[in-house]
Amino acid sequence: MKNVLPVLIGQVVIFTIVEMTVSKEQLIDALYNEYVFLCHDDFDPDEDATPEEYLEMLKEMSYDELVEETQTDDIFTIDEFMNAWA
Repeated sequence: MKNVLPVLIGQVVIFTIVEMTVSKEQLIDALYNEYVFLCHDDFDPDEDATPEEYLEMLKEMSYDELVEETQTDDIFTIDEFMNAWA
């Protein structure tokens, strides 16, 4: 995950790209938060997992599966997803 951070050097502000890592736990937390939000207005108990069931499914996923579950790409990045839901 990359963030652009301003750095003040004397009288000049420069921007630097900082590589940030996202842990498996952070991905689970963000995905769970997104799911709870989505369930709030559009939950169908006959079709959808409860938030608790979804959380258990997330805990069983690998890191790569969790990243895929975010449905992020070059347009909607993992940074944006994490900023929205973490």
